[in-house]
Order: sequence, then structure tokens, then C-alpha cells
Amino acid sequence: MNIGAAYGPGKFGLSFELFPPKTDAGETALFRHVDTLIEFEPSFITCTYGAGGSTRDKTLSIISQVHERYQLPVASHLTCVGATADELRTYLQEAQSRGIGNIVALRGDPPQGETEFKPVAGGFRFAVDLVEMIDAEFSELGIAVAGYPETHQEATSPAADLENLKRKVDAGGDVVITQLFYDNADFFRFRDSCDALGIDAPLVPGLLPVISFKQIERIASLCGARLPDDFREALAACGDDAAAQVDVGVEFASRQVQELLDAGVPGIHFYVLNRSEATARVLREVHRAS
Repeated sequence: MNIGAAYGPGKFGLSFELFPPKTDAGETALFRHVDTLIEFEPSFITCTYGAGGSTRDKTLSIISQVHERYQLPVASHLTCVGATADELRTYLQEAQSRGIGNIVALRGDPPQGETEFKPVAGGFRFAVDLVEMIDAEFSELGIAVAGYPETHQEATSPAADLENLKRKVDAGGDVVITQLFYDNADFFRFRDSCDALGIDAPLVPGLLPVISFKQIERIASLCGARLPDDFREALAACGDDAAAQVDVGVEFASRQVQELLDAGVPGIHFYVLNRSEATARVLREVHRAS
């Protein structure tokens, strides 16, 4: 299934993002969590692609196993980092041979220790270049691209960031999945700006239910996401009580999801960090409230 077909009249696209575990034990644990997530009948599942392609083979292994075990549409992330165009073509050919029908096309972050993205010789500088190549040479693959409700950290301005997103969609992006955010007002402003610019691909919120205050502070600082003051204070009030932090995170995420649903979003993409408990609690809570 092309990823764009998950959205539309009478359809709601629910998706989960995994990352490749580093150990056999981690892989076994991952599939226990996927077993739980599958109960919510997702439209598709995605798997990330390590920095510099460091988990390239593992990404293909994990996401093809998901496809085979659950007979579910899947998407592999793919970045421009550290790869020539020909190496990216080889990856895409291998993905197709394994039944992977969709790609999340990203530029990728600069390698650790570097502050500026530099393509390798024969590689791509921008995500739109990757999108154009996939659309031209692998047209049967569905393509998701990234959007940034709070603006990409390297963008010169919000307007420039939106223009870049429009180029990616015009080049062949079937759906936009957003970076994580915690203030729905940021998403709604972003959606309005996309509409005004004529970006017509489904705009899907990407959410990460919080399970650890320390963890989310680190993640938010890396991707430029802002934690609302009241949410930050509620998490801080939990002190070292890990279970209480999870409860606060689940309650917040449940309210966030419900507000997005009420506003008519075409789907939700959960960054689950290879766990199922918090996301499952959120989905059950939202279902009870419906």
C-alpha cells in the first residue's frame, strides 16, 4: 500500500515508528512490544535509519520482519548522510525486493561532532533531491517527508522552511509527518501556513508520549521542540518518581491526541521508542473518551 492511501475520506492513518535494536535481546523485546501495538490496527509501521547509514542492514531486517510477520504496510527511513546516489539506489532496490513499499525520505543530521551537513561526493545535499530520485526511478514506492511545526533548526526562517517543505511535496512526497511537538497551537499554525502555501499532502502530527522528564528534555533539546511550562512543571513535580512521570506524560499525550482528533487531523504518527506501554495507554484512554 502506498503510504498516501492511509489517509482520506473515511480513513484515519495510525502509524508507529521503531528503531533498529542493537542486540538480539533488544530485538526479541521489540517484537513483544510490536505485538501489543498491532492490537490497535495501525495503517503502517516505519523504522529509522541510523546515523550515516550505520544500521542500514538492521533497518531492512527489522522492517521486513514486521511486514512478513504482520502482513502490514511498512516504510523504511532513508537519509542522504554518508551515501552516494548509487548507494541509495542500491538500498532502494534491496528494500523493494523485501516487500518494503514506502520510504521516509530525509536529509538526515550531520554526523556526530559536525555542525554542518556536507554531502559525500556523488551524494545529495537536500532531502528534496532524494525525493526527486525516488519519484523518478522508483515511482511505485510511497514517499513520506518531514515537516517541522516549530521550524527546522537550520532553516533561515519559518517561511523558508515551508518553501522547502512545498518543494519536497511537489517533488513527489505523498504525506508529511511532523517532528514531535507538545503544543498543539504550534501544529495548528503550521497547518494553516501549509494550507496558505498550497501544500496539499496529508499533514500528520508526530507525537512522543513522555515517559521520562530527563529523557524528553534531552530529546527536545536535540530537535528544537518546546515543552509547555505547565507540562514541564508537572513533570518536575514528580521528582524521581518514574511511575508518576509516566502518568503525567500519558495524561498530557491523551489530551493532546484528543484535541488533534477533534481538529480533524488525518492521522497520528507515534514515536514509540521501541516501547508500547505509554502509547497503548494513550490510545486506550482516547478510545474510552470517544
